[in-house]
Amino acid sequence: MPNAESHTGLSIEIEDPADPDITALLTEHLDDMRAHSPADSMHALDVAALRDPAVTFWSARENGLLIGCGALKQLDPAHGEVKSMRTAVDHTGRGVAGAVLIRIIAVARARRYRRLSLETGADEYYRPAVRLYSKYGFQIGAPFGDYVPDPHSVFMTLRL
Repeated sequence: MPNAESHTGLSIEIEDPADPDITALLTEHLDDMRAHSPADSMHALDVAALRDPAVTFWSARENGLLIGCGALKQLDPAHGEVKSMRTAVDHTGRGVAGAVLIRIIAVARARRYRRLSLETGADEYYRPAVRLYSKYGFQIGAPFGDYVPDPHSVFMTLRL
């Protein structure tokens, strides 16, 4: 598996998604989701949902500057869901999302999850995300959890 955590000064830490700079990044994330997904097919979590005890939220910072984030939601004792993956606009293409995803996968394995799943959009806008997840071993599959088949969604799973 690729090692994306080679950035000088990059730290990936558990943080409160209600912190102001994180809230601003998540607002951009939600705005983009609204622009590229029909309302009934948008499954991004807001700050309140990301503060749920079943969710672990990480920030990615480079020398203190917030450059990305991601979360892991426990669906059941053996299954987690990747949520809220976002890289700040000026930092895309630098491996930030890969570094966050590596952390999420490592934590899922440490928790002894048997699988890790995610939902992303089917629009062309989401193609880089699908490529990223595929690079780390996720495979396109069926809806999971409370999701239902949706032509605007791509469902992916990684067996751990």
